[in-house]
Amino acid sequence: MAERGVSPEVQWPARPDTSLALNRMGTFDWDLEGGQMHLDATALEVFDLLPEEFSGTPEGLRDRVPSAEEARLDTRVAQALKDGRSHYGAYFRRRRRDGTPAWTHIQGHILRDADGRPHRIIGIVRDAAHDPDEPGAAGEQSEGRRRMTGVVERTTAILAHARTVNDVTDVLKDPEALGHLGAVSVMLGVVDGGRIHLVAEGQLGSYVPEIEYTRIDARLPMSEAVRTLQPVFIASREEFEQGYPELWPYIEPLSVHSGVYLPLIAQGRAIGALGLLYRRDGDFTAEERNLLMALGSGIAQSLQRAILFEQEHDLAEGLQRAMLPRRIPEIPGARIAVRYRAARMGRDIGGDWYDVVPLGEGRVGVMIGDVEGHDTDAAAVMGQLRIVLRAYVTEGHTPGTAMARACDFLRDLQTDRFATCTYAELDLNTGAVQMVRAGHLDPVVRRGDGSCHRLQVAGGLPLGLPQREHPGAGYPVTSLELHPGDTLLLCTDGLIERPQGDSETGMRELMDAVCDGPVDVEELADVLCDLIGDVGGGDDMALLLLRRRGTPAPRGGGPLRLRLAPGDPRGPTTARHLIRAAVAAWGAREQADEIELAADELMTNALVHTEGGGHVSMRMTAEGRLRIEVEDSSSALPHRREADDWSLSGRGLLLVEQLAQEWGVEPRGGGKCVWCEFAVPGPAAREAAAPARAAR
Repeated sequence: MAERGVSPEVQWPARPDTSLALNRMGTFDWDLEGGQMHLDATALEVFDLLPEEFSGTPEGLRDRVPSAEEARLDTRVAQALKDGRSHYGAYFRRRRRDGTPAWTHIQGHILRDADGRPHRIIGIVRDAAHDPDEPGAAGEQSEGRRRMTGVVERTTAILAHARTVNDVTDVLKDPEALGHLGAVSVMLGVVDGGRIHLVAEGQLGSYVPEIEYTRIDARLPMSEAVRTLQPVFIASREEFEQGYPELWPYIEPLSVHSGVYLPLIAQGRAIGALGLLYRRDGDFTAEERNLLMALGSGIAQSLQRAILFEQEHDLAEGLQRAMLPRRIPEIPGARIAVRYRAARMGRDIGGDWYDVVPLGEGRVGVMIGDVEGHDTDAAAVMGQLRIVLRAYVTEGHTPGTAMARACDFLRDLQTDRFATCTYAELDLNTGAVQMVRAGHLDPVVRRGDGSCHRLQVAGGLPLGLPQREHPGAGYPVTSLELHPGDTLLLCTDGLIERPQGDSETGMRELMDAVCDGPVDVEELADVLCDLIGDVGGGDDMALLLLRRRGTPAPRGGGPLRLRLAPGDPRGPTTARHLIRAAVAAWGAREQADEIELAADELMTNALVHTEGGGHVSMRMTAEGRLRIEVEDSSSALPHRREADDWSLSGRGLLLVEQLAQEWGVEPRGGGKCVWCEFAVPGPAAREAAAPARAAR
């Protein structure tokens, strides 16, 4: 090499290779199809590589070209190939052997075959450290501006769809989002009262535990940004150490040399702060500051929307839950689990509800329903409808009558809303179920053997629809039996809705989950809620599960229920015969005459003093008593009266009172139930009553 200041001996005119070498300009030849790359001696010198250090492929330059620069060059080449251009050029920074950066310029000529497909690039690479006015630096600055501007634009566009604080934090933690800003750590703090709560921290894990919860008046850069409403720019490690000594012990072990903390301002007040930490040294340019502040403004708007959305949703969900039962009563003989999940729809709330109504004597009513719409009016209607339906069934109305009256009530409200509903009344002593459905989903039952199926329940119109437009419409009652160990499932359509309205898929998934799920109703309810996750159709959901406890009754110990038709001369005779047989099966043969006589008096009273006939039923109670019930459609309550020696009537209830341990009358909607009970001693009765006692 020639001495400094002394020009080497160069022939005249200079050879091309001499001109290239003196200007530190080398050549390369890149085979795009084979992936091979050739660098001449000067090009190797520009990259500060020895011949044996270069692998002959583009990957061999990775020790000298930072990954960010490599990605930018690949993008430049790909764009030139895509656009059909024959040339491209770019400035980039390479890394010398000692790690110091240096400017480089590359220019390539693209060769294409007869079909226009690129197959080879021949070009030059030169040291651009001495270019006038550092065009390489200007190129990097221009590229950096475009990159940062693009990041701000893309991030703002993504954040425009964020609906929750978690959505905002997910964007900030995404390496593809803010990672292009060059930050090694991205932190988001939300103002909560007099403190700042760090809700997101991403990138390389440069997490400072002490700032998870900080006071606004603390000597920390994030607190200062919130307190002053001004961004805090930190240009060196010395500024971290001197300006924020409480933070410095956590910054010192990190490869952090600078940082910026931006206040997130909405409607004139700080709602949070954004922190970005960098490996770079030096202050931020005015253009960088403006871009970062624009980024902070976009994040602030999205964060405010998310906070307001969650506040409104929490308020709406609280209102919805306040209108649901505060607690589900303990029901002897059954295990019940309920769930409600609100749709993620801001302040919009739905009209889904459930309720459990103890009816005494081992009976319970369960209901579930859904009022049309997602607003406060739907929730208000739901609250009124739930309470009025509960009142009707508590008064003793039959399921069909209670549903019809609820329909009239909703129609009289003149809300232009309709509702679907299912109501089931269960006798847990016998397993008898009376169910009525108003436009709602069919219930599902899982039997004790694990099989499950949908119950075909006769249905009427949704509540609130004008019945006069549908002559003959009503609410028929379906009778069925729930055996010990069976589980009844009632739900609203939010449990089966799926995107694009695919409810059939949802129903199949529900049936599979019910069949394969745990026996415990609480665990099963959790499984079904997890089933919908976040893929539901945007509707709220209510769920009620009831599992009947106990074991099957012994042979001959099942309930008896008969219809008493007016004008049927054989009805009472048949009833007496069946009652005597059932009494014998329960081990009370010695009392058969008294029980039969009392039942006959109650049946005669119903047939003589009412016009619609009635029903007679007999069962064993949990206390080991044999209970006889006669229901009729008359609302007139019977009363005991004294009869003289020549009276032909008036002795029935006196006789029942003498024969039975207890008797009474219960209103049942449009009619009543007259009942009496007999104590049945002996092991047979205790065995028959064992399932009811165990169910408690």
